[in-house]
Amino acid sequence: MDLRHGHLSPSGATAPPSSFAQLRRPSSCLAGPRPLRSRLTRVYALSSNDIRVGSNLEVDGAPWKVLEFLHVKPGKGAAFVRTKMRNYITGNTVDKTFRAGSTIPEASISKETKQFTYKDGAQFVFMDLTTFEESRLNESDVGDRQKWLKEGMDCNLLYWNGRIIDFDLPITVRLTVTDTDPGQGDSAQGGTKPATVETGAVVTVPSFVNVGDDILIDSRTGQYMNRA
Repeated sequence: MDLRHGHLSPSGATAPPSSFAQLRRPSSCLAGPRPLRSRLTRVYALSSNDIRVGSNLEVDGAPWKVLEFLHVKPGKGAAFVRTKMRNYITGNTVDKTFRAGSTIPEASISKETKQFTYKDGAQFVFMDLTTFEESRLNESDVGDRQKWLKEGMDCNLLYWNGRIIDFDLPITVRLTVTDTDPGQGDSAQGGTKPATVETGAVVTVPSFVNVGDDILIDSRTGQYMNRA
């Protein structure tokens, strides 16, 4: 079942596994050991009644993110919370229920802002601009998000127990159009065309967009938003 914003609707299949499961301790992914402050975790607990979309839970020794939830009060029997959650490590998505009022450990996940500096072979290198510490992600870990990843872009790397489990792009990214058919002027209405941006991604843009224009793209959907 697919639970969106507290409503039930027919659902599809689970998400494919993520290669973040291949990440190891800092010796393989990070340049140098993590500072002590990043290796220490504090465990908090949530009531199942407090679960919301985006909550981070620790279940069966792994970190999970709540994607959807529904509080259910059946006519008979105890109330419960039905959730759809994604495993940060494997990328798998599962449906799981919790008894109403039960206590669930909150996953201690921290975010650190890093700047994408360059690509080294099949690895993407991010740098902490304060400590100059480097963090590396494999090409398979970055996946399709590399279409919007530009050198000098600030991203949030997510850590759990001292290891990288995910990273977030800015929601809005600014990229330059490098190839497209000639524009038809700002007065053109309704027409669209494909355009290639500096990262190599192809975006559907209005017909008035020209080569050299900077455009804003929603990195979550890959959709054109506006000219910058």
